[in-house]
Amino acid sequence: MSPRTKEQNEEIRLRRLAQIRKAAADVFLNKGPLLEIRDVAVQAGLGYGTVYHYYSNKGDLLNDLLWDALERAGGWPETPLEAPRVSVSGEALAGGHFGLAAAADTMNMAAADFQSESRETTAAAELGPVAAAGVRLLQLWAEDHALYLLHKLAGEGFAALPEGRSAPLSAAYRREVLAPLAVLLETERAVDGVAASGENAANSPHQLQRAEMLLAALVGCASLSLRRGKLHEEARDIVQFLKL
Repeated sequence: MSPRTKEQNEEIRLRRLAQIRKAAADVFLNKGPLLEIRDVAVQAGLGYGTVYHYYSNKGDLLNDLLWDALERAGGWPETPLEAPRVSVSGEALAGGHFGLAAAADTMNMAAADFQSESRETTAAAELGPVAAAGVRLLQLWAEDHALYLLHKLAGEGFAALPEGRSAPLSAAYRREVLAPLAVLLETERAVDGVAASGENAANSPHQLQRAEMLLAALVGCASLSLRRGKLHEEARDIVQFLKL
């Protein structure tokens, strides 16, 4: 057997890191700061030494997990709910900004998923832009627990991280997540005939505060549904309950 190439080793490394971070997000949802590297190894189905090779402490792991999630968090207010594209063979193709559509095993399963997502898309079209964005965000949290964890810890000022790490992450979160949402909130106000304040919505303290409150409400309401594995299907009910 020929030795692996440098490219193959890098691919394995990136795949292992993604596996560890996903497991860490799942464990953190249940254990919070009590998370240990050993817990992550068990969740990931890896040896303790393997995980420890990549992360010798949970602080580094959590920091990388959150920054990695932030890279996927931008743009969701403008991302529409989409039905998965289905190939001739019946496989669902990955699509959308986050590429989270899972491949279907059979044509019947793909068709069923297509119909289900089509109904969700139609339902979302009946909502306002903020409500539709809220539904999409909740569905993303259901698919990617690290994204939920990012928003949850952001509401706590990333207190689980040392101050030297929390400050730059908070600034990036404000820029990549809160500012776009503030713009969307201001846009909806304008559509509703409410006069704009004259400030740049992305930097308006009032709109940024509204964005923070909206996300905090979604985080709180999503917690139970997420733990029960029902968040994707209950996303619209949560948004309607919050009257977004």
